[in-house]
Formats: sequence, C-alpha cells, structure tokens
Amino acid sequence: MFNFFKRKENSNGTHAPIQMVDLDGQSLQVGDIVESLRYDMGKCKIIESEDGLFYESLESGKTVHYMRMIDAATSFQKVRKISSQP
Repeated sequence: MFNFFKRKENSNGTHAPIQMVDLDGQSLQVGDIVESLRYDMGKCKIIESEDGLFYESLESGKTVHYMRMIDAATSFQKVRKISSQP
C-alpha cells in the first residue's frame, strides 16, 4: 500500500547495510557517550557483550540492543554522539 518506510535497495538488489553512525553521520564505537532519541534513556554509553552491542542508560541503567535504535529511513542509529572514549 504505502511504502514510506521501505528500505531502498542497492543496484545489485540488496539492502544498504546497517551503519554504526549517529543521525549526524558521526561514526560510533564501543565506549562512546550518546544521547538516545528513543525509549527515554537520556545519556547512554555504547557497551559490548557476548550478545552484541547495546546502549546502556547512564541515568536508569536500562539497556537496549543497537538494532532497536535503527532509523528506518536512513539506517543510521537514532542517537546523537556527545563524546568519545579517550
């Protein structure tokens, strides 16, 4: 019916890969501090566990898998980078 949020295919028929970048296009990596734009998590730290990458809220301790933060329109993460780990 309406394909507003349909991911665009590449010329070879595959979908664009999920990118670990924030909405502004800055690359993200484990240890970065970001502001979550979903789930009322506030400031979060990107952590890695045996199950993959997660966002851990610095305020509530809640964790969310990085796949739940994907923006359907751009395939970027629905976060804004605040700082990098030194």
